[in-house]
This record gives sequence, structure tokens and C-alpha cells, in this order.
Amino acid sequence: MNRRRSANSFGLSLLALIIGALLVYAGVYRNHSQANNSIDTFRIIKIEDGDTVTVDWNGQKRTIRLIGMDTPEVVDPRKPVQCFGHEASARGHQLLENQTVKIETDPLVGEVDKYGRTLGYLFLPDGTLYNQAMIAEGYAHEYTYNKQTYKYQAQFKLAEEQAKTTEKGLWNPNTCNGDTKQAAK
Repeated sequence: MNRRRSANSFGLSLLALIIGALLVYAGVYRNHSQANNSIDTFRIIKIEDGDTVTVDWNGQKRTIRLIGMDTPEVVDPRKPVQCFGHEASARGHQLLENQTVKIETDPLVGEVDKYGRTLGYLFLPDGTLYNQAMIAEGYAHEYTYNKQTYKYQAQFKLAEEQAKTTEKGLWNPNTCNGDTKQAAK
């Protein structure tokens, strides 16, 4: 009987220790994420295309490449305008022109890409996560760079699946049927 009590007591102590450790870890991770995850507000000064913008970053122009999304090309001089590129670019302009947005960086992917562009997520004045909205509306593909995990990856993948299922935008058989590599019509 004493062994059973002792085993139960040990099991409960171990469980309490594990739960405590998880709570401490969660608190440390949350605080670490908040400390390294800056969110600042900036004015959009140029929309390159649906996934790249330029903002006024404390008096300097800074190009932002949006994490987790890829829109069909419209400005790359090496490529023809891709299927649904004009539509994606127009939607980007509609949502972003003359806006002040919040930019969130992601410590999982770093702050700058190999081209020197700042990497981030854009939040519209109403709180909408622009990157996810463009994917959900069928104007962009979810884009995982080099198999790298990022903060909103699961949400963006789900948004893409829903856009595919409902044949929105570039997923519609009458537009690109998901193949944006083909030239625009």
C-alpha cells in the first residue's frame, strides 16, 4: 500500500514538474518571440507587385518582401507577365495604396532576404493580415521558401486549400487553374 501511495505521489510530482516546465517554457518562448518580433507602423509609398512593397521607414525607403506568399509576376524584366499577375497586382494596389500598415517581422525567417529586402507580414489598418487575405482570395500562392517554417504557415496553407477548393482567383479553371507560370492572356 505504501509503495502504491509512493508511486502515485511520485507520478503526481513528476506530472506537476512537467506541467510547470511547460508553462515556464511557454512563457519564455512567448516573451522571446515578442522581444524579437517587432511590429511597427509605416506608410506605403510604392507597390512593386502583390508580394513586394516599399515603405517609408523612418524617412528612408525600404523594400519589404512579404513572407509566406507569392503573387504572379508583373514587373520582373526577365519574365513575361504571368497568368493572373495583372489581377493580383491590381488587388494589391486596391488594398495598399495610400495606406499606413503595420509590419511584423518573423524571427523564424530572419529580417532580410538575400536581396537585402526586409521580410515581413503586413497588417492593414483594420487588422487584416494582408499576406493571408491575398492567398485566401486567390491572388497569391502560399510560398514556403527553402522549406523554412514561418509563423503563419499553417494559416496560409489552409487559406490556399480553401481558395483551391472554391476555385477563387488564380485557382479558377477559367483563369489559370493554379498554373501562374503561363503567360497572361
